[in-house]
Amino acid sequence: VCNVLKARSFPVGRLRLFASERSAGKALSTPFGDVSVEAFSVEAVRESTYAFLAVSGAFALEHAAALAAPGGPIVIDNSSAFRMDPSVPLVVPEVNAHAIGSARLVANPNCTTAIAAMALYPLHVAFGLTKVIVSSYQAASGAGAEGMEELRSGLALSLRGEEPTPKVFAHALPFNVIPHIDAFTENGYTKEEMKVTNETRKIFAAPDLAVSCTAVRIPTLRAHSEAITIQTARPITAD
Repeated sequence: VCNVLKARSFPVGRLRLFASERSAGKALSTPFGDVSVEAFSVEAVRESTYAFLAVSGAFALEHAAALAAPGGPIVIDNSSAFRMDPSVPLVVPEVNAHAIGSARLVANPNCTTAIAAMALYPLHVAFGLTKVIVSSYQAASGAGAEGMEELRSGLALSLRGEEPTPKVFAHALPFNVIPHIDAFTENGYTKEEMKVTNETRKIFAAPDLAVSCTAVRIPTLRAHSEAITIQTARPITAD
């Protein structure tokens, strides 16, 4: 977030970083200079103009509404807590910034959804999407620092001929691909896969759009990739 604000010359008057009491006082290097981390409190964050929440869904549910109440900042939440809440806009700015309107709390989508939306929306406008089939290949970083460390240590064990024991992932990830990200739902898709379906429909304002997603964990540290097949209502020409 800080790097993007700097790269886009956003007029940041003062950057404040908040975390738990345990992290308070740590100095972090940012594009705006070194910033000392403050202990989180609703009152302190409400002194800001904009607040970016990179927190758990539970934390967002507990505090986002209070933060975004009139007199406080515009809150952009990166968790899944409000994505499917009908009263909260789910936004990819290049696609549906108009959905923000006067909202003080804005959700942003799952990273897999955001990647797909950027490529798909211009095609949807020009030709009308009727069916979308997404195959998502997601790096260990999608499971956080713990997932990346499990891959590193698991690779070291595997190269020594030892069998790694998975804790973060459903199965051992080194030299493997795992078509199982998050819990399975009653329809046979995982929660990760259904996020792509439901969020794409909401962002595109297309509740009946046929979307099917398969999410696969792959043994790379960073960078997700996707292969997408589409069907359109109108013929696509070379022009």
